[in-house]
Amino acid sequence: MTERPPVDGLGYEQARDELAEVVRALEAGGLGLDESVALWERGEALARRCEEQLAGARERVEKVLGVTEQGE
Repeated sequence: MTERPPVDGLGYEQARDELAEVVRALEAGGLGLDESVALWERGEALARRCEEQLAGARERVEKVLGVTEQGE
């Protein structure tokens, strides 16, 4: 894989798509140990980033729903 941007600067879709690429590369095999470990670590960071993005979206929705429920 080529040089990638920092994970913390990726949006959800970018992180999700790159995570899918990492999974495909790991499943395909044929990588050396160091490269596999580096990909695994990148994949873990990407998965955390996706979870953070989803949690933030969930909080925003809950906030809006909470305001709507209170305003009724």
